[in-house]
Amino acid sequence: MEGEAAVAGAEGPFCLQQVTITEDSEDDYQYEEVPADDDFSLVEGDEDLVKALQTIQEQSEDAQIIAQRSVLTSKHSVSEIPEVVDDFLCNFLVRMGMVRTLDCFQTEWYELMQKGAIERKDIGFVPDMYTYNQHLEMENRRLKKELENYKLAASKAKEALQKIQKGRDFHRMNHKRVVQEKNRLISDIKRLKAHYASYEPMLKQLTEKYQTILRQKMLTSLERDRAVGQVTGLQATLQNLESGRASEIPVTRAGHRCEREDGRQGPTQKAVQENREQKYLYAGVAPYDPAKDPTKQKGKKYPKDSEFPIDTQVNPYLARAKECTRPLKSGVYRLSSTLKVHDLAVSCLALHPRKDIVVTASDDRLWKMWAFPNGNIIMTGEGHTDWLSGCCFHPSGTKLVTSSGDTTVRIWDFTKGECIVTFEGHSRAVWDCSWHSCGDFVASASMDNTSKIWDINSERCRYTMRGHKDSVNSIEFLPFSNTILTSSADKTLSLWDARTGDTIVSCDSYGVMKFWDVRRVTPMVSIDAGPHPGNQVVFDPSGHVVALASNDGTVKTLELKSGQLSSLVGHEDEVQSVVFDHKAEHLLSGGSDGTLRLWS
Repeated sequence: MEGEAAVAGAEGPFCLQQVTITEDSEDDYQYEEVPADDDFSLVEGDEDLVKALQTIQEQSEDAQIIAQRSVLTSKHSVSEIPEVVDDFLCNFLVRMGMVRTLDCFQTEWYELMQKGAIERKDIGFVPDMYTYNQHLEMENRRLKKELENYKLAASKAKEALQKIQKGRDFHRMNHKRVVQEKNRLISDIKRLKAHYASYEPMLKQLTEKYQTILRQKMLTSLERDRAVGQVTGLQATLQNLESGRASEIPVTRAGHRCEREDGRQGPTQKAVQENREQKYLYAGVAPYDPAKDPTKQKGKKYPKDSEFPIDTQVNPYLARAKECTRPLKSGVYRLSSTLKVHDLAVSCLALHPRKDIVVTASDDRLWKMWAFPNGNIIMTGEGHTDWLSGCCFHPSGTKLVTSSGDTTVRIWDFTKGECIVTFEGHSRAVWDCSWHSCGDFVASASMDNTSKIWDINSERCRYTMRGHKDSVNSIEFLPFSNTILTSSADKTLSLWDARTGDTIVSCDSYGVMKFWDVRRVTPMVSIDAGPHPGNQVVFDPSGHVVALASNDGTVKTLELKSGQLSSLVGHEDEVQSVVFDHKAEHLLSGGSDGTLRLWS
């Protein structure tokens, strides 16, 4: 079969001819009778079984030999018989597509064959050289086609190589340029560093001078305000003496305690003493019992302890509130300026009692004093070892109290520019702090569920108020009274000696503001400003507008007369603290985005 396939491949394509075969009738065919003894015959008389078997064996061997010869002959003829001339010509014409020439050749060829002009024995065969040349020609064509494909691939590879070389040259040139620029920048940086080093001592000296001048300016302003306040108080006293209606007017000075006559008790002390026997706990705080005070046991005395003033003092904020006859509506405030005051969240704000100055405290452990609306920084305080949570000005504006997550309360003196007292007593973080209007006491609220009252003069804790069941989050002295208001995470408000003022406002973690009647100790109305938590809520000086610091990054203002609730959008994160200025012309807010924003 392999020899046959090779011969067929060598001969190339064959020519197909249409031949008509006529069917002859089987009725005219004559069958020839074949005798039964054609194969072999035995001579009578010589019949022998052995000879018969030998004769059959010899005939089978002869048949096998003839079969083998026929196979070898067929294989030899198939593999070595060359192609006939007419077949070669037909195949050539078919391969060249010369159909009409092929038809003419076949017609004339077979006519001559029928006439006997050409005999099969005289035709001959095509020499092997022609067949070999044909194969070489086909192989040559195939190789030429492969050569063209290889040339095309080589051309594409050459183009890709040239493109890669160009890219390499381009990047090499850019690399050299970048290296040159780098070296030039390094030399410029070295030169600028040397130049800056020559100016650094001068800048340091100028900075120190600037801080000194700012401090002197601040002290001069404070002294001037103190002198003006004293003159105003003396004038009022003189007028009252002349009119025959002398009344007590408090004069607050930094570092001095308020004086009162020994043995004299105000309404607050009398009420506490009357209810002591009934073990009355007002707002969860036990009344003060001198017999149980550890500071007054065992004969121990503190001569520097301050005395609480009476509650019948004149509240100057009432006159200021009357001046705000036309308070701004809640929807009138617009963002006028933004100051980037801290790197971390602004946790609280404190407004100066008389000047347009605000203190910001932050999670970055610093407090800073700013003038508004121009935004000039006046002073920076550093000393706490953890985040600051609360701050409050001394009534005279000469000191500042701060509370921190480091469990301490610190007193700062602006005239000295440093911390003068550090109160330690809380076991956990301190959330808020507040000055008494006389300036001799500071109250603090802590995560340890207690509130403390600290004496500035004796520098010790005077009272610890227990009663809340959870963290005390805020604390506030009501103006010119001994009443303290606290709010706690146990969802309660605690009020001590609540007889001054008639309305307070609170907010919770759902953003709900509640207004309380102090005289009845019951809520009057609830305003839903949620669903985000409220962080701080304050009244404006007129008492007609309330501002809420919300966790949704807005400041919500409520006008009590119309009930209109508005949102001031500007902060990029939670708003932590809000405060109105003294004339309600500005609203200040501090947020977790580290900014102080002024709304006018």
